Amino acid sequence: MDRKLLSKLEKRKEEGAFRQLSLVENQIDFFSNDYLGLAREQELIPTSKLSGATGSRLLSGNSIEADTCETQLAEFYKAESALVFSSGYDANLAFFSSIPQRGDTIIYDELVHASIRDGIRLSFANSFSFHHNDLNDLEKQLQSAKGTIYLVVESLYSMDGDMAPMKSIIELAEKFNAFVIVDEAHAVGVFGADGRGITHARNFTERVFARIVTFGKAYGYHGAAILGSKNLKDYLINFARPFIYSTGLPPNCYSIIASKVLRNDISERQRQLHLNITYFREGFENPEHYPSEINSPIQIVQFQSIEQTLELANKMKAKGIFTKPILSPTVAKGKERIRICIHTLNTKEEIDLLRAIVLETI
Repeated sequence: MDRKLLSKLEKRKEEGAFRQLSLVENQIDFFSNDYLGLAREQELIPTSKLSGATGSRLLSGNSIEADTCETQLAEFYKAESALVFSSGYDANLAFFSSIPQRGDTIIYDELVHASIRDGIRLSFANSFSFHHNDLNDLEKQLQSAKGTIYLVVESLYSMDGDMAPMKSIIELAEKFNAFVIVDEAHAVGVFGADGRGITHARNFTERVFARIVTFGKAYGYHGAAILGSKNLKDYLINFARPFIYSTGLPPNCYSIIASKVLRNDISERQRQLHLNITYFREGFENPEHYPSEINSPIQIVQFQSIEQTLELANKMKAKGIFTKPILSPTVAKGKERIRICIHTLNTKEEIDLLRAIVLETI
């Protein structure tokens, strides 16, 4: 391997930020995105004649299952259309690399997911970030934007557990005739009636251009969809390279996605999840260390160094609790944190143990 690449690896190790894959068995889950506990349940789905897609959706990979799934998703999420992708990463890459054109402007919250940033890099549009959830800075960026303006935020941020001020953001976007795109990856399933997400819960579905929903978090499966108008779907099918040149999902996957989203027990699982979140937050008072929304399934404990973060992670591991310390460059230096994910299936005893270790360390 080239020496430049090896030196970058060595630097990561020296900084204590070297990433490695890990296998986790028989430990308490406070780390996965399986908020509703659905990944542990098998879906009973009729078997298709084909176990694979056999090609891209535009060639041989389309199916009755795919069409049915997208129709059901659009109806459920109160959208005109839905287009399914193999992952949220692919969906964001497809959208931002194809919709904004040369001379247009993309304005994005500085904490949006890497998949959005990578999609923006592939676009010919101008792009500018604004300070996280900072409406004054957002307005400054909107004032100087050229061409068609696309404004992208996450409804619930994955590394901070906080929410976008959706009402104010949409009002600003409308003032400057900007198209709003909301990534709802961590919100669907958790918020809104039957898990339709924050945008739907706050009655903003008609005021946003597109929503990205994923099925690998609260729904415990795989894949994602872009929700929007029929014209948006047609455009993506014709011009989004990650869709055009990717093999479609196997037919049964579309049926499983629909069954996960349309389950009749989502509301009860939501209710138990939010009870667990409320229970976990009892006893935490210092907002400096716990900046997440009090009703978010993502709760972070923030430190100013890698060493402090690893200390808490190791204490948890010693007690049978597995969490992933989030270090730079995933987050900014000095904002290292333990990312705690609360689930429907966590017991009060497990939450008591977790909270005691956190309070003992802070």
